[in-house]
Amino acid sequence: MTLEFAPFFSWSILAGLAVLAVVLAALAFWRGVRGATLRALALAFLLLALANPFLAQEDREQLSTIVPIIVDRSQSQETAERRPQTDAALARLQERFSRFPRIETRIVEVADDADSDTPSTRLFTALSSAISDVPPARIGGAVFLTDGQIHDLPGINQNLGFNAPVHGLITGHQEEFDRRIEVVRAPRFGIVGEEQELTFRVFDDGRGGGGTAEVDIRMNGQQIATLQAAPGAETPFTFTVPRGGNNVMEFSVAELPGEVTAANNRAIHVIDGIRQNLRVLLVSGEPHAGERAWRNLLKSDASVDLVHFTILRPPDKQDGTPINELSLIAFPHRELFIEKIQDFDLIIFDRYTHRNVLPILYYDYIAQYVQNGGALLIAAGPEHAGEDSIASTPLEQVLPASPTGDVHNAGFYPHLSAEGQKHPVTRGLDGSNQNPPAWGRWFRTIDVGTPEGQTVMQGDGDRPLLVLNREGEGRVAMLLSDHGWLWARGFEGGGPHAALYRRIAHWLMKEPELEEEALTARAVGRTLEVTRQTIGDDPGPATIKYPSGRTETMPMTEATPGQYRLERRMEETGLFEITNGDLSTLVHVGTVNAPEFKAMISTTETLAPYAQKTRGLVARVAEGNGVTLPDILPVRGEVRISDSDRMVIRLTDETVLKGINTLPLFAGFAGLSALLFAVAAMWWREGR
Repeated sequence: MTLEFAPFFSWSILAGLAVLAVVLAALAFWRGVRGATLRALALAFLLLALANPFLAQEDREQLSTIVPIIVDRSQSQETAERRPQTDAALARLQERFSRFPRIETRIVEVADDADSDTPSTRLFTALSSAISDVPPARIGGAVFLTDGQIHDLPGINQNLGFNAPVHGLITGHQEEFDRRIEVVRAPRFGIVGEEQELTFRVFDDGRGGGGTAEVDIRMNGQQIATLQAAPGAETPFTFTVPRGGNNVMEFSVAELPGEVTAANNRAIHVIDGIRQNLRVLLVSGEPHAGERAWRNLLKSDASVDLVHFTILRPPDKQDGTPINELSLIAFPHRELFIEKIQDFDLIIFDRYTHRNVLPILYYDYIAQYVQNGGALLIAAGPEHAGEDSIASTPLEQVLPASPTGDVHNAGFYPHLSAEGQKHPVTRGLDGSNQNPPAWGRWFRTIDVGTPEGQTVMQGDGDRPLLVLNREGEGRVAMLLSDHGWLWARGFEGGGPHAALYRRIAHWLMKEPELEEEALTARAVGRTLEVTRQTIGDDPGPATIKYPSGRTETMPMTEATPGQYRLERRMEETGLFEITNGDLSTLVHVGTVNAPEFKAMISTTETLAPYAQKTRGLVARVAEGNGVTLPDILPVRGEVRISDSDRMVIRLTDETVLKGINTLPLFAGFAGLSALLFAVAAMWWREGR
């Protein structure tokens, strides 16, 4: 209770009145006026009444003590052991704190940032947000329920925003261990067919697994090597880039019995294969209008080294001109088809006929070249239906269609077959989505028997026009018309000859984007995009295996004919495995070197310095198959010592003002009575 004043006038006016009263009282005492004391007392009562004194008493309510509980729900906590430990410990904490009515808990569950490509455990950031609206004096302590893997640790001398103990309750067991593998250094690009080197490392966190680790290495799903790696040491690996485009390398190390997780036992690296120079051999049987279309297309590509020969004077052509007067060179068939045939990525026979230019044995060499992984394109003209057709040579063993001997001459619109609408070589060609297609006509096709492989384009009467086929390890394409040049010349508006020819060449050279049956996946931020290419029916759903080990089946929808897709924003980050039928692929969602997967074993070391400085404690909660928690010890005032067995919570002294009770001293009847008494006494004294 306090004495306070609520004057009716300002203190300056009251001070002036008080001075006047003192002067009058002093004058009365100096002259010896009868009743001077009573006069002075009356003036004092009057001034006191004007000052309006009163007694005040505050009505305050005790505020609760705030204790934030930060619960780690990151991916490293989502193991089969730690998740139930976390749930059980949290329930026990809530029950323990509920025994103290003056303690208010704030539970903050912290998962990986869904908007970040780099998953990390940011518990101190969550703590700062949780107490941002609370005065520091009300914070009684902070409790972290985590595995100890925290990635936003502040400086040890940095102000946490409160002066209270920091406690750590650690999930997991002390003897945990984990084996993981990381790609340390690796090129992002590589020349196809050339050797590249990368370096990887196997880590044993916690107690070591002992001995060396066996690492399986796969390239595009095919195992290419098995190495023995010493944990902790960098291991170099030399490999050859097999193809152009994306090449996915997978490094996997066997799971150790009892290790924390197998989610980081695999790592991938994507290297883009670059064809330094595509070597193409183009052999034209004779000069013709379509020859220039092939030549111009191949010459326009800076990455293509074109070797082009046109047979101008075959051996059976004898016109009497002396050899020394001819400005021609001899066809180097031995050098091209025996010595250097393996140097070519693609061989094109453009309206070529067997006219004794090549020895018959050389066709067998070309067939072997295809079966061993080479690429062959036959651009056929009328000569392909004749007696000297190359289909009558040993080359016929790799050709997908044999000529009947007939040449069909009639105007027609080339169109896509049912397979062609789905095949990546012809799918989506400009103008193909109309009937008839929005391009010019051709006027000749070479009739063949029932072809092998896929007929992706058809001519008049659905005759085969473009046939694609695999032969051994190589590929063969047959274009059964020599009128593609009409599109190049713009006849009747032309057509997509450049796109068609380029796709045929790249399919023959095994570009991954043009595979008929393919499953690919990529990550855009935390969104997973899966694409399935097929020339068959609906491939069905895709099965996705998450980094945590759980699997989920997701349907794919048809985006275009022969192309099915699914898109999903993923809650987890890390290495995903997608399978559909016999196909599978890997993709990493989020940053490859995210800290969330670099260390998975639980630890008390990260929070120990903060607990020591603030007089808190760090303890493990696991006990057998259950959990155990330290007791709670509420104390008043500053925490001066730590307790190794109990979590000390500093109770706040903060209160909130609910109201003020007042008792006026010179108001109402009491004040009036005192003033009247003084005046009456003064009159009485003067009347004597």
